[in-house]
Amino acid sequence: MSTVITAQLLTKAEFAPYGQVIEKLGSESFLINNGNCRRHHALAEAEVIEEGGKVGISIFSGQHYSLPLQLSMVERHPLGSQAFYPLGKQNWLVIVCSDSDGTPVDPKVFLADSDQGINLNRGVWHGVLTPLEEASDFLVVDRVGEGNNLQEHYFLAPYTVTL
Repeated sequence: MSTVITAQLLTKAEFAPYGQVIEKLGSESFLINNGNCRRHHALAEAEVIEEGGKVGISIFSGQHYSLPLQLSMVERHPLGSQAFYPLGKQNWLVIVCSDSDGTPVDPKVFLADSDQGINLNRGVWHGVLTPLEEASDFLVVDRVGEGNNLQEHYFLAPYTVTL
């Protein structure tokens, strides 16, 4: 029998050990373009370790997942941060784990709404892109280029994710 993990709402405080929540609510902002545009400033910071890498901006098209979800694998990117922001109006899951000597432990699941993105700190274990209602596009800012920037871990027993 697998361990059940219940998703909690995504908040800046609860997500802080893993990275930043990208959202306009409560952000520093100011008007630009002769007062015709509001800039929500520096919502997250991209991090890239050199080794031939640079910051890339991509669009990921993710298939939707149904709940309960079987979490059997997580991954991490040791050479750079990774940010996701939904381009549609759907809820999605953010799955992260703490690290214990190179092994992911203590999975946490956050329910993000369509006005929330995340920026995962470099090296944070996380689940795959998990839109809930329908296939969805996400703007992704992460490290691209040479070097081994992907590590995967498969759990001996999967976790069951619910809301």
